[in-house]
Amino acid sequence: MPSRKTPRIDAAAVALAGMIALGAALGTAPATAQPADIASGSGSGSGSFGSSGSSSGSAAPNDPVSTLPAPATTAIRLDGASNFRDIGGYKTSDGHTVRTGMAFRSNGVNGISDGDLAKLVTAGVTLDVDLRNGSERSGAPDRVPASAQYKVADVVSFDSGISFHEFPVVTLGRAVVDGFVNGSSDIKQSVSYPFMVNFHGSDVAFGTLLRSIAGNTSGATMYHCTSGKDRTGWATAVLLTLLGVPRDVVNADYLASNTELGDPKAVELSWLEAAFSEMDRLYGSFDKYVREGLGLDQATIDALRAKLLA
Repeated sequence: MPSRKTPRIDAAAVALAGMIALGAALGTAPATAQPADIASGSGSGSGSFGSSGSSSGSAAPNDPVSTLPAPATTAIRLDGASNFRDIGGYKTSDGHTVRTGMAFRSNGVNGISDGDLAKLVTAGVTLDVDLRNGSERSGAPDRVPASAQYKVADVVSFDSGISFHEFPVVTLGRAVVDGFVNGSSDIKQSVSYPFMVNFHGSDVAFGTLLRSIAGNTSGATMYHCTSGKDRTGWATAVLLTLLGVPRDVVNADYLASNTELGDPKAVELSWLEAAFSEMDRLYGSFDKYVREGLGLDQATIDALRAKLLA
């Protein structure tokens, strides 16, 4: 009798399929990059993040954007980047306030004007961290002040290998089902957010970003992707949660991209919740994700809090 062949799953092919799903959902194809760490700052203090709801994907209020503080009259806005905004001004669960003028999130800054560049100089922006992949960067290179350092932290880079914390087929299948159950308007986006937690290369990029902010002792940091809502959205959610900002305010900051981009469906809360849920499954807590996934040590965490909290 002819021998029966046992089907074999090619792990590399599955991993590549997972990355294609992530890249497609983010509107780009994966490309290589070489994110490097800036030396982390030093500081003191406890490792507690002081954030309520930081380790679970709990539901948000019906209108979480209403929890956002009114923008300061001195808030910096760029004519060529509508989703550029300060992440400061938020109150933390332990009584601190996130400092303004220290960290700015944005969409692409390839089309900003000379006037916008002058605003960045005035704002003291000395570091620009680009979360985009190679094709995005080459097709739409950043415009940054000559005095600012430019740094790449490619969220879909293969430079650190193609490895995942969970078998990609499991992540993909669960994300698709959850997307349909939650009524997602874009299943690709429902898939991409868990992969930003599951893919090791994304860990490297987001860890690089946070270490870069902590280590930028010469001024403010701007970080961005293309639309400033997905890769930048998750990065900001992680940073604000680490600083102790409550989940409802983190959600509100995330959803504000709909207003800034003029598109009520630019982001959906279920996408962000999918990333937090994947974090819970893989690590069990936000603290473990930051330390074991993103690789932040206590000195970096202390430096971030010292730099960004008043």
